[in-house]
Amino acid sequence: MQVTRQRPETLNAIEADTEAIGFTMSCEEEVGRLLRALAASKPGGRILELGTGTGAGTAWLLAGMDREATLDTVDHDPECLGVARRHHGTDPRVRVHQADGGAWLTARADGPGYDLVFADTWPGRFTHRDEALSLVEPGGFYVVDDLARQPEGMVPEGHCLAVEALIADLESRSGWERLSLLGWSCGVMVMVRR
Repeated sequence: MQVTRQRPETLNAIEADTEAIGFTMSCEEEVGRLLRALAASKPGGRILELGTGTGAGTAWLLAGMDREATLDTVDHDPECLGVARRHHGTDPRVRVHQADGGAWLTARADGPGYDLVFADTWPGRFTHRDEALSLVEPGGFYVVDDLARQPEGMVPEGHCLAVEALIADLESRSGWERLSLLGWSCGVMVMVRR
């Protein structure tokens, strides 16, 4: 079996547009490859990305999804979402939501679940975590990144303490299998709901 290493077709253009607006928090390539593989494991799946940014992670997720799968992606930043919409807006599998992630999660706490939740922003990771985890279907994935490092100059105050509390909380939860990849890429944890 041949392993594909091809980057999503839209990624080079997204990276150029991302650099042009000065956004520095895009999904790392290693994490993107993981996301593509996890999305591919969920044919016809429902996927949620919290923290669209400019759509780099979105590109990786879409690259792994089949034609029947759907992706909701949420971000509050209109400039970043402009880049994401420019590159993904014609893909019928994706719905881009401009909203505060915490409010969006709270409004959907009793809604249909997801087969994969990628929490790449504060809501769903450091805040509103219970709401995000409640949306993961049995057998579904919850993925968080940026647990080991952040781009230089971009570490928010209190980030290290928040990461320690997040990891302790996730490791204490029953009903989940965990894979901690804290020394890999930017630091990732993958959880699977039993």
